[in-house]
Amino acid sequence: MNTLLVMIGAAIGAPARYAIDQYIRRFTTKPLGTFTVNIVGSFFIGLTFKASTETHELLAIGFAGAFTTWSTFMLDLYLAYELRRYKDALINVSASLIFGLFAAWAGVQLVS
Repeated sequence: MNTLLVMIGAAIGAPARYAIDQYIRRFTTKPLGTFTVNIVGSFFIGLTFKASTETHELLAIGFAGAFTTWSTFMLDLYLAYELRRYKDALINVSASLIFGLFAAWAGVQLVS
């Protein structure tokens, strides 16, 4: 049952990430789609902090695990570095860490 819950969550999270990222890419060349899904996902994981095991597996591990994307974040940073857009890379990594941490904290606070 646990694997099925993770699979169901992931089957919803990955297409949601793709759709949001593709929509945002229409308006900017900056990696704001990846930034957005990672911040929203951090908040969402925080919201599931005190959830039951089944809810945690479905929403945090399955949905949010597939919705957020570490690998794309790393690629965005690498490409900014390769293009010598050092300021963009620094802003991306700093904002992602600061806002991601805040979003996870806010989610936990809402359920505590």
